[in-house]
Amino acid sequence: MKKENHTLVSEFIFQGFSSFGDHQFTLFVVFLALYLFTLAGNVIIVTIIGLDRHLHTPMYFFLSMLSVSETVYTLVIIPRMLVNLLGLSQPISLAGCATQMFFFITLAINNCFLLTAMGYDRYVAICSPLRYSVIMSKRVCVQLVWGACSIGLIVAMTQVSAVFRLPFCTTKVAHFFCDIRPMMKLSCLDTTINEILTLIISVLVILIPMGLVFISYLLIISAILKIASAEGRKKAFATCASHLTVVIVHYGCASIAYLKPKSENTRDQDQLISVTYTVITPLLNPVVYTLRNKEVKDALRRAISRKLS
Repeated sequence: MKKENHTLVSEFIFQGFSSFGDHQFTLFVVFLALYLFTLAGNVIIVTIIGLDRHLHTPMYFFLSMLSVSETVYTLVIIPRMLVNLLGLSQPISLAGCATQMFFFITLAINNCFLLTAMGYDRYVAICSPLRYSVIMSKRVCVQLVWGACSIGLIVAMTQVSAVFRLPFCTTKVAHFFCDIRPMMKLSCLDTTINEILTLIISVLVILIPMGLVFISYLLIISAILKIASAEGRKKAFATCASHLTVVIVHYGCASIAYLKPKSENTRDQDQLISVTYTVITPLLNPVVYTLRNKEVKDALRRAISRKLS
């Protein structure tokens, strides 16, 4: 009879932000505004990079790929979260939940490795400027993007098949999307093996790219300090500042969320961390790369002046 109960769970209900009660509409307005800003910002970045030949460089190619990935990543999670905040939540099917988790993991890991590729690009630009165009050829850039996406796909298939092989005993997900740990908590069985698998994968896909970026920046800083002129050092640091800001927040949130054996936080704390990497981090791209990046701002001005003339 118990085994029969396992097959009864064919859909799930997100509890989302139900503990916030009357504040849910306020959260809806805030998250909707942030989401629209994120979408608009990422669309502007991709459009500007596509239209302006001055930005047809490896760095901006990676940035446009990151913006596309972040846009799809938010589309997978935020619209349903907004609907839930309005109290219009509909159950999500077992297949729908698995699909959401698959795209979430694929794109999250893709973003991690794209940031690593961007770190490598900055390392080559500053440490081997004369060989930059040879090392960072179009073919190499495409291979790096394809590699990032392939790792995401492989890990997503592994994680989703491991989680959805578990029998589920309850339908209420104490979260606002089908994340790995909240789904494992619904299982009737002991999930220790799944926890270990999640931790191993998290170490590989967070600490390895984070370590590579860290090494890149140690070499970059060492090279910058050897530059004779203060103006040259300032310009070199400026080209890395935007990327480094996004890297620190992105890897920081991912580490807090996944590099612990079991969640020691309350449900609200877990959701706050999740909001950071599903709503706030994707917003960083357009904010950091348009407001703090001179080349993108100049390209935006050129595009506006062409439109007005």
